[in-house]
This record gives sequence, C-alpha cells and structure tokens, in this order.
Amino acid sequence: MATATATAMDQYLEQTNTELAFFELGSVIEGDIIHKDKSLILVDLNGVATGIIAGRDLNDSANTKDSLNIGDRVTAVVIGDENPDGLVVLSLRKASQIRAWDRFKEMYDNKETLTVKALEANKGGLLLEMDGIKAFIPVSQLAPLHYPRVEGANSEKILERLNALIGIDFTVRIINIDEEGRKLILSERAAMEEQVKEALGKLEPGSRVKGKISGIVSYGIFVTFGGLEGLVHISEIAWGHVSSPGKYGKVGDEVEVLVIGVEGGKISLSMKRLKDDPWVSIAQKYKEGDTVEGPVTRLTDFGAFVHVEQDINGLIHLSEISHEVVKDANDFLKVGQRVKAKIITLDLKEHRIGLSIKELLPKPEGAKEEADEKPAKKAKKEEKEESSEEAAE
Repeated sequence: MATATATAMDQYLEQTNTELAFFELGSVIEGDIIHKDKSLILVDLNGVATGIIAGRDLNDSANTKDSLNIGDRVTAVVIGDENPDGLVVLSLRKASQIRAWDRFKEMYDNKETLTVKALEANKGGLLLEMDGIKAFIPVSQLAPLHYPRVEGANSEKILERLNALIGIDFTVRIINIDEEGRKLILSERAAMEEQVKEALGKLEPGSRVKGKISGIVSYGIFVTFGGLEGLVHISEIAWGHVSSPGKYGKVGDEVEVLVIGVEGGKISLSMKRLKDDPWVSIAQKYKEGDTVEGPVTRLTDFGAFVHVEQDINGLIHLSEISHEVVKDANDFLKVGQRVKAKIITLDLKEHRIGLSIKELLPKPEGAKEEADEKPAKKAKKEEKEESSEEAAE
C-alpha cells in the first residue's frame, strides 16, 4: 500500500513539475480569463496556477482589455515569477510581439510588402513601431517622391521635410532584421523595385508625362512620375536664362514634362520643349541692325542682359554700353531700367543676341572707327562661358 501511495505521489509531482516548467520566464502559455476589471485580468492556467496581466501588458495587436471577456482563451508570455499573492505575472503584449516577429521574418524571407505609418522622424530617417517592435526607414531608402532633396543637405530642412511625412501610409519591404536588438530596417525603394523596373523599361525619349516636383536645387528641378524620378536641368526649364529654378514651381506642384533622355536609371526631362521655341519667331521678326527696347534683367561682370521678348534676353557687353570706357555696368545701368539697343549679332543656332547701346549714340568728336568686331566676339565668348559654367553646376 505504501508503495502504491509513493508511486501515485511521484506521478503527481512529475506532472506538477512538468506544468510548472511552463511558468519559466519567457515561456509562452495559454489560459482562460476568469476575472476582469479596469486594471487587470486574471487567467486560469490549466488549474495549476493563476496568472495576472496588468498595465501596458494588457494590450496586444489583436486585442485590447475592453475586447476580452471572461471565458476567452488567451496566449501570454511569462514575464515574472509569482508575485506576493502567488500569481504568475503574464503579458499579452509580449506574446503579440513574438507572433509578430515570426510573421515579419516570414515576410522578409518571402520579400513581401506591408503598409506602415511613421511615428516620428530624426535626421537619419523615419521611426515607427509595429506590434511593439521598433522599425526604421533610413532616408536613403525613401522613394523619390518622399526623398528630402534639399540644397546643400541642410539638416534642419531635411528634418522639416521628414516631419511632414509622419502619419502618412508607406508601402515598404523589410530589408534587414536585427534579431539581437529586435529591430527592423524597412525600405520604400525596395518595395517599388519591380514597379520601377517595369516603368523604366517602358519609358522612351519623346514621351510626355505628368508628375510632381519632388525637389528643387540650384541646377534644376526633380520630378517624380510612376515611381520614377527625372531631372529637368536648369538649361531645360525655360528658353531664356534661368537664374533660380525655384521661380518655376515648388515641391508638390503637378507639372507636365518631356522625356528627352533615358540612360540606365538616369532620366533627363525638359519643361521648355513643351512650349513653342521663341527663337523661331525671333528669326522671323528680327535681323542684325534692328533696334529693340526692353528692361535690363540682370547685370554681370561683363555686361548687361536686356529682355527682348518672351524668354529671350540679349547681351550688351561692357564695350557696347557707352563710347566711354566701361569697367562696371552698374555705373551706367540699373536692373529694371528700360533701354534701346541695336542688334549687332544674331546667332539663331547658338540662341544668342548681341546688343549695343553705343551704336545708337552719337560718336564723340575725334573718335576713330573701330577696326574690327572684337568686342562683339568677346561678348559672345563670355556669355557662352557663363552658360557653360551654369551647365557644369
């Protein structure tokens, strides 16, 4: 009899120890809700013990305290030994994180996409949290439409642009999993990889496309369309001189552009080629020797530019401003001042007009006739050099 009793006791202890093993820190267990109030939930753990869930551990991605009822079966993680009341401390939130982590690893392996919202931003990118797991979208992994393209990489302006992205939906792909730190690195660019590849394959020079301005810099305007991004170089914004691309739009504006080049992943666009070339009418309307009148649009070290019509400006070289020696155009002219000038060169191929004020002025007594056209040629050369410098930028 004693042997039988001992055997039964051994079996009971063995079963109890096996069940108690499930209550080790970090173990995942199931139980039924037997009590619920405003601040906590009590869970029956298969009749062996009672668990308690309180505070922030009451909520997971699928449930909140308010959605759970007595009798519901829940999965939780042991996060503490028995408290002074003999209750095992549990967490629904931790269990949710484990399920989520497994799901994210599967999405990473299968290269699946997911939709997320950023909670905050720093200078390096966007921060978010999914089912209690921290994630990060680096700036370099943002799609062209959201990339904070800022002149001079000004950190304050970058942060301002990133803060404007908080709360909006992003379609991303997990590109890195930090098992130890329990963090995810996400990429919007990777999520759009196939879409971009397909769109790029269909894009041909000569196509007219509609898109949005995604960035404005000193050398041009970036435009996104269909997951792609191209550059309208400063020389392709307007037919005339463009001193500031920012005068032709702002980030977010919708624009229509012409695709003029596709090389690898680099897309060249034009805004001016969708408008009539004003040089066609210039060729029909003007010839060398004609007189034009217009305002001075800008002054340079080598002369002054005068508006002729539409986007066209002509150059008055320093040597063509006056019969006097002119070292600084500011001494004779002001921006906005209307002047009359004679067309002394009209190069339709190079899109340049050379003007002269002094040709319309009486020559001082005793002045000699100029032996050649060196000033006009010099003006053309200097204007060309300036244009080349702008193109290089």
